[in-house]
Amino acid sequence: MTDLLWFFWMYSFGGYLLERAFAALTRAERRERKCFLLLPLCPVYGLGMLAVLALPESWRQSLWLIPAGAAAATAVEYAVHWVYETFLGVEFWDYSHLPGSVGGRVCLPFTLAWGVLAALTVWYVHPLAAALAAAIPAWGTFAFLLLFSVDAVCSARFLWVTHDVEELRVTGWSI
Repeated sequence: MTDLLWFFWMYSFGGYLLERAFAALTRAERRERKCFLLLPLCPVYGLGMLAVLALPESWRQSLWLIPAGAAAATAVEYAVHWVYETFLGVEFWDYSHLPGSVGGRVCLPFTLAWGVLAALTVWYVHPLAAALAAAIPAWGTFAFLLLFSVDAVCSARFLWVTHDVEELRVTGWSI
């Protein structure tokens, strides 16, 4: 179970880095994050990779991982967007202007990207992540779980009360 927590956190951090790199490469006018945490984590990526890792082993070792990973990550992305919108009253991303958009929550270009990224991550990054997660002591997991929980509760409460992503960014609640 602790390995799954670390996979979630590691891939959430990787997603944060990917978001920042994508914003810089595309020279995005607005370079804010697309998640609600203060910590440099984007939970949608962590949850997406957990869904990909839950796929059958035979799929993860073949080219089937690309379409299956795309489907799993896209399903998670849709669900996370729905949860943010329904329970916190916020939208962190809107793909309505992109081809193949479904309610602005997911779109075809990113679905294709998630499939390729999922495969590359499972085949090349995950063995290293698994070794690292296995080496972390229990007290480290407990300490980070406490920090993460406080961050998640405070950030969710702030958004639930204000429904204001911009205020979250302006007040420094987002890194």
